[in-house]
Amino acid sequence: MKADRMLEMERYVLARGAATMEELREYFDISMNTVRRDVAELLKRGTVEKVYGGVCARTTEQALTPYEVRRRGSESAKAAIGKCAAEMVHDGDIIFIDSGTTTLHMIDYLADKRELTIITNNLEAINRALPHENITIIALPGQVRRKTHSLTGDDAVRYLKRFNVRTAFMASTGLSSHGVTNSSPLEYEIKKCAVESAEKAVLLIAKAKFGVTGLMTFAQLDDFDALVTDEMPSPEDQQHVRASGAELIVAD
Repeated sequence: MKADRMLEMERYVLARGAATMEELREYFDISMNTVRRDVAELLKRGTVEKVYGGVCARTTEQALTPYEVRRRGSESAKAAIGKCAAEMVHDGDIIFIDSGTTTLHMIDYLADKRELTIITNNLEAINRALPHENITIIALPGQVRRKTHSLTGDDAVRYLKRFNVRTAFMASTGLSSHGVTNSSPLEYEIKKCAVESAEKAVLLIAKAKFGVTGLMTFAQLDDFDALVTDEMPSPEDQQHVRASGAELIVAD
């Protein structure tokens, strides 16, 4: 029965936090057209919402820690990480700066770079880079998410794929045995695309986030060329980073 299938589909998405359209097609053994019709009905109920390539639980986005709260946390650590990451940027680079409060701190240390291009969905990074005429800013299109101060959506992913990014500087909710994770399904595809399409990827993450697991895994540690943190992690975490092939950099 359609009503029973939709109820089960709703429970499936809510239990996992998110699901792709293809995943729903395979799990329920129905056609893609039927998946689209069922999802359209679920959207009307208000418990799930559309994201790039699938749907996510609406409660997930509401559970995100507000941006202002995250921005005030561990300011000195984030500033140190941002400064260290900025030293990896060269004149003429084309870089992606991820949404988040740690990557934001890079901007203040890029004022002396020449012909630098920043591609970002980070609204605060855009505002902070505006006074620096040496920086060309390319903003990804999309819907504004107030909880994350970022732009998200299908258009953002498609637009990002157009560019030849030299280095992607990425933020994360946590790093654990599950990989590099984030808490917003609406940003998942953008993060995944940035890591996959850039020549190099650098993870900016505070020591406090080691061992923390977010809702979704957007990359594995071996997808990154370097990891920048504020303090030397535990011996076990050091071994994990080095085994991945990523360079471990501890900010001064």
